[in-house]
Amino acid sequence: MNLLVFAHVPPPHHGQSQMVQYIVDGLRRRADLGIGIHHVDARLSGDLQDVGTARGGKIPRLLRYCREARRLGRENGIQSLYYVPSPPRRVPLYRDWIALALLRGAFPNLIYHWHSAGLGDWIETSATPAERAISRRLLGRPELSLVLAEVLRKDAVQLESRRVEVVNNAVLDPCPDFHVGDWERRRDRLQRLRSQGGTVEVLFLALCSEDKGLFDAVEAVRHANAECRTSGSRLQFRLSVAGGFPDSATERRFHDLVASPEHAGSVRHVGFLKGPDKHAMMLASDILLFPSYYAFETHPLSLVEAMAHGMQIVATRWRGIPEMLPDRLAWLVEPRDPVALSRGLMESVPGDQGRQLRERYEKRYTLDRFLERLAEALGTIDPANRSPGHRPAEKSPQQPGPHNR
Repeated sequence: MNLLVFAHVPPPHHGQSQMVQYIVDGLRRRADLGIGIHHVDARLSGDLQDVGTARGGKIPRLLRYCREARRLGRENGIQSLYYVPSPPRRVPLYRDWIALALLRGAFPNLIYHWHSAGLGDWIETSATPAERAISRRLLGRPELSLVLAEVLRKDAVQLESRRVEVVNNAVLDPCPDFHVGDWERRRDRLQRLRSQGGTVEVLFLALCSEDKGLFDAVEAVRHANAECRTSGSRLQFRLSVAGGFPDSATERRFHDLVASPEHAGSVRHVGFLKGPDKHAMMLASDILLFPSYYAFETHPLSLVEAMAHGMQIVATRWRGIPEMLPDRLAWLVEPRDPVALSRGLMESVPGDQGRQLRERYEKRYTLDRFLERLAEALGTIDPANRSPGHRPAEKSPQQPGPHNR
């Protein structure tokens, strides 16, 4: 099978772009899976604040990417197009209209990879009649939809996908020596906290926005520390916030809040982390706190990374999260409830779920498992509609300028 991936890779760094990078690099590495990869790095946005905005220069760049995709399709006999549909917002949706109006006729097999939730409902309930008609015409009836969890099939069904396959997100194993030394160090640290007390290191790793749960995380740690003081516990909690802010107003609000005396010394912002810095922070942290109620949330990579590191997890019962984290393995609470989150933090310290979460990662969320499941899903496309063979994949065409969503 020949596959054209029309999607961007980092930067900016977020779950969607990271997964596209895994697909492009991974399928080229795993030639045994039989999928020839060609890639157009369709970058339209330069940073996270530029994502989904209307800005001069994006449409000409998009048109260039579409011409490049059609050229690659002609020269390599590619039948199948991989595309990431927009979230339910007008600007990126209009971009999808332009791209798919130019590309669908050149690629009989349209494959969606759903990295956000809610577009189907938005088209049905919030779009104008004209927007609804255009969206159904240009976006509807893809050959295959890849969704990240069983509970996230709705968008694919609403756009009348011919087939729907569940392919969970994954990450490259950050702890290949987990069973040699990483787990022993984590276990010993938790045992010292339980017996002697000390500072429990809590990590918030996400876009630093209100609906990702940033301010609920700050309040949960404040409440947990107040409860520890009242009860005479020798524990205290410190929150490290890792990620970028969506806008300057949110950043000011956060810094004003944590500068108050009641948060003194218990909250810090460590910036956007990646690579070795992120790995070191996760190894040094005891609990991942992920209180998201983000409307487009699907299958957060930070939870998969936490599992791979053997961390305890406190999160919200939201979108695909409960499917990733059964109740017996994590502390799940209803969204927008900092008091319940604080109880989860305190109850997780005596817990011992980290090793079980690591085992769940090894069984379900490794990169090789993801690539094999992806190949299985792509294999459901009717053989009569596939490319007759594939040539060696070309290098990704390099285009000037910034990024996609």
